[in-house]
Amino acid sequence: MNKLPTGVSSDRVATMRFDVVVVGCGAAGATCALAAASRGLRVAVVAKGASTDTNTSWARGGVAAVLADDDSIDQHVADTLACGGVLCDEDVVQTVISGGPEAIERLMALGAIFDRSDTGSLSLGREGGHTRHRIVHASGDATGPAVQQALRCGIAQADRITMFGGAFALDVLTDQHGRVRGLLAKLDGGQVVALQASEVVLATGGAGQIYRETTNPVLATGDGLAMGLRTGAVARDLEFFQFHPTCLYIAGAARVLISEIVRGGGGVLRDRDGDRFMSSAHADAELAPRDVVTRAITTRMANLGDTNVFLDLSEISGDPHQLYPGISRTCAAFGIDIATDPVPVRPGAHYMIGGLKTDLDGRTSTLGLWAVGECASSGLHGANRMGSNSLLEGLVIGHRCGRCIDPTDYTSARVSPDTGETTPPVRLNLTDLTYSMKALMSRQVGVERAGEQLISAQTQLAFWSDVTEQLAPPVPQAWELRNMLLIAGAMAYSAASREESRGAHCRSDFPETQIDAAHTECTLDGQSFKITRMMATRVGT
Repeated sequence: MNKLPTGVSSDRVATMRFDVVVVGCGAAGATCALAAASRGLRVAVVAKGASTDTNTSWARGGVAAVLADDDSIDQHVADTLACGGVLCDEDVVQTVISGGPEAIERLMALGAIFDRSDTGSLSLGREGGHTRHRIVHASGDATGPAVQQALRCGIAQADRITMFGGAFALDVLTDQHGRVRGLLAKLDGGQVVALQASEVVLATGGAGQIYRETTNPVLATGDGLAMGLRTGAVARDLEFFQFHPTCLYIAGAARVLISEIVRGGGGVLRDRDGDRFMSSAHADAELAPRDVVTRAITTRMANLGDTNVFLDLSEISGDPHQLYPGISRTCAAFGIDIATDPVPVRPGAHYMIGGLKTDLDGRTSTLGLWAVGECASSGLHGANRMGSNSLLEGLVIGHRCGRCIDPTDYTSARVSPDTGETTPPVRLNLTDLTYSMKALMSRQVGVERAGEQLISAQTQLAFWSDVTEQLAPPVPQAWELRNMLLIAGAMAYSAASREESRGAHCRSDFPETQIDAAHTECTLDGQSFKITRMMATRVGT
């Protein structure tokens, strides 16, 4: 049975029945829905925003896939393992990367148009950690919108898919045995409905909004991960949260990601004095793994007392305005000519590497619950995601998930969640509490962490969670905050338990990497988190 968020009542819950409910319509969710519908299954897709308002739409880099003659599956696998901090699952890496070419073909069949060279072949870029040019991109730095548009059109043409846009997924419904029975959602018109299904797929993207500086859209509040934890599902490696090195930093401008494609094309990082500091930080300079570049920028800013560094595109071969039209337009609005002017950048929370632990098809530890994309931990990324492997993961595992889901025929009565409480008379300042959480996470669970700060964060986050549960009004902002505080707490507990530095997790009090590689598994036990260390069974070399 399910306890609903404060202020939500189940007195008049309408019921609709489907074979599968997919929460989220980005690359992973949409691909899963299309694959399931192609098998004749009745699919409901629940999206918090419009069908184009997803994490995928914000992706700027591209999709990593082995398509060039001088590249190979084995080389892409080796690059991924090298980046993953000895925590990648080699079977998953091999399977996902092998599925890259077919994923690109499926997108093009849906109408996606990717950049091509003068000879007509796909134009391939290079990003940090990749030893070959293998990044498929669209309009230079606008790959995400192109992918999302193709998938949106595919969903619109699929007669077995029912789209619920502007709907808030409140919680996964389970029976007394813990088996999934559907999803409770508040539709765009305000009606609370139970979408009954024996299989629910969480594809809600990441949780960048728990941090002050993020490249994620405002919808990225970790709803799927929070819902999964509340079912009792195991989450893995939540301490690994990747910060993108180059986030546009202009007062009044959104924290727009400046794709690694720009650095792959010759853009260099300089401090306020014009010094190119990455040359001495790593042999690959600006194309070092993201965690290395992020820490180098953070250290340089701290040493100089600055709030940002600069990305210099003046020596790029070709016209930056034509190569990267998206960032060109954004910077131009603030008087910056990217061909001649240094672009102010700093790191921003970008990608949630950990998530609900799944197998290669997206199964979680909760029967009937699946997770794909950024809210899942499939074993592809290990401790540090390599650029453009994320869209690849969503497209490949999302497709696998949709092809293998087998809805069961159940005859149990309608799942009736517990009736929610009435709206409390005391109202919280949700905006103030949200920004307080963001500041705490950036300060104490950010690029660099320490044990004392993590323990303090746990206490504060637990207090805020309790207050939100008891006093928050029944509005989406409160439900999002409820989810973010749960995830933030799980991350703080996971980070405190990992007494080493590895990949995207850096501890100032434990700067060395332990010899034995292990995963961190986190479950919600009542109101507390339970942390388990699991030795890695398949590791890269």
